[in-house]
Amino acid sequence: MDATEYRFEPVTAQRGADLDAFSRGHGKFRYCSCMRWRLTSAQYQKIGRDGRAAALRELVDSGEPTGVLAYQGEHAVGWCSIAPRDSYAAVLASRVIPRLPGAGVWSVVCFFLAPQARRRGLLPLLLEAACTHAAQSGARIAEAYPWPGGASYRYMGTRDLYLAAGFHDMPVPDGCRPVMRRTLHPRPGSPA
Repeated sequence: MDATEYRFEPVTAQRGADLDAFSRGHGKFRYCSCMRWRLTSAQYQKIGRDGRAAALRELVDSGEPTGVLAYQGEHAVGWCSIAPRDSYAAVLASRVIPRLPGAGVWSVVCFFLAPQARRRGLLPLLLEAACTHAAQSGARIAEAYPWPGGASYRYMGTRDLYLAAGFHDMPVPDGCRPVMRRTLHPRPGSPA
């Protein structure tokens, strides 16, 4: 895989159509529309698939940080959801994801790759692009919640992926999900 075959762009209102096209092309992504962690469980269930897709588009149109798209040529082939931790209502309400102290924390909660982009080394590049975007937006810490084993929640990334990207394990109470963090270095002039 040649890293130069991909480019990475934060999702903005101007890129909303690209995110819509990506969503419409991948039913599993569209089912959730990366709203599982942004809404409470009750809200998530109530609005259904189409409501979740509309809610994501509303966030994008409002200018809220939502994530980064990976492009191959003119087509989006990958997605990473990264945004301020406080924008993820279900993360904040979770009994198994501890809320560790810290300011400027952005959470990485989801990856989705188009089938043709899988197993080609894109995921680490996408994670790095997401961390760069967060740092340029003023984030001080990137935080992730990898699933400790099995196939469930693999969409949140694996411990090995995060370790290779410079994340480290944080101490958490017994019975909680793993939390990993990476210190970010905002570009001079970035928002505080």
